[in-house]
Amino acid sequence: MDAVEPLRRNRLLGDVCGIGLFALALALRALVDDVLPAGFPFLTFFPAVILSTVMFGLRPGIVCAVLSALAAWYFFIGPATGMVLTGQAALALGFFACIAAIDIALVHVSFAAAERLRQEKAVTAKLYEEQRTMFQELQHRVANNMQFVAALLILHRREAAQAPERALTTLDEARRRLETIARLHRRLHDPDRLALPMEPYLRELCRDLLEAAGARAVVCHVSAPDVTLGVARLTTLSLLVAEIVTNSLKHAFGPHGVGALDVTLSRLSSGRLELVIVDDGPGLPDDFDLERSPSLGLRIIQGLAGQLDGAVRFENRNGTAVLVEFSAA
Repeated sequence: MDAVEPLRRNRLLGDVCGIGLFALALALRALVDDVLPAGFPFLTFFPAVILSTVMFGLRPGIVCAVLSALAAWYFFIGPATGMVLTGQAALALGFFACIAAIDIALVHVSFAAAERLRQEKAVTAKLYEEQRTMFQELQHRVANNMQFVAALLILHRREAAQAPERALTTLDEARRRLETIARLHRRLHDPDRLALPMEPYLRELCRDLLEAAGARAVVCHVSAPDVTLGVARLTTLSLLVAEIVTNSLKHAFGPHGVGALDVTLSRLSSGRLELVIVDDGPGLPDDFDLERSPSLGLRIIQGLAGQLDGAVRFENRNGTAVLVEFSAA
């Protein structure tokens, strides 16, 4: 069936070839007319009808069948009856029409079933390829996540080793960060939420962070353009926002503080993106030095910014402002 598929797609070629097969069947029938006994007017037309339908499709088969019936009547049945349609002649024509219709229908149904099967096989092959790709991507993400968790635990271990009296606090911070990672991945693997534009996505993320921290008196304002990031970069950006917001909740407002956070993502003229998160807390101390700060959270923020091919800086803007310029791709 695949071999004749190109012929069946060309409708003009099919019509011409269907008529050509009819003409060939008519010539062959006329050639053997003298050696055939009476009663075989359709002998050579049946193969022509079947071949036309098989090779060129439904319409050429019907055209060939109609022309064959007319030719058989005009050249081989009519002359014997004085061109009068007798009951026997009508029965013969009806028999030919019935058999030809059955042949055409069977061939057409067979090809239609084969086409549906071919399409289903193509869909199955596509789904299999997508599933294989998704599995590979999932494995890649899981490996990256495990590496990130391992690096995070190493940082917490170093902090605990430097200050053993804070070991329990360090473990609590590690647990909190791992819970944040788990919540982010549940969000990122939710197709409905993943399809959200960037602004409502970040707004929901910040709301979840505030609820998880119990910061009911802190308001978060979000502004972001409609940009699309790959899942890997969106994951890193989400972790970065979560770390900065959590750091602000801890140092700017305290456990029961009141305040506001502004989270702004904007496009730069260079084609890069800039994330700015500002709180209205007390701001940075005068002697703040990012490179010398022992804060584990700040080192994590720097590491996440580096994964986005970006750089982070801190400013005082009636509170603490964290600015991260990074590549969109």
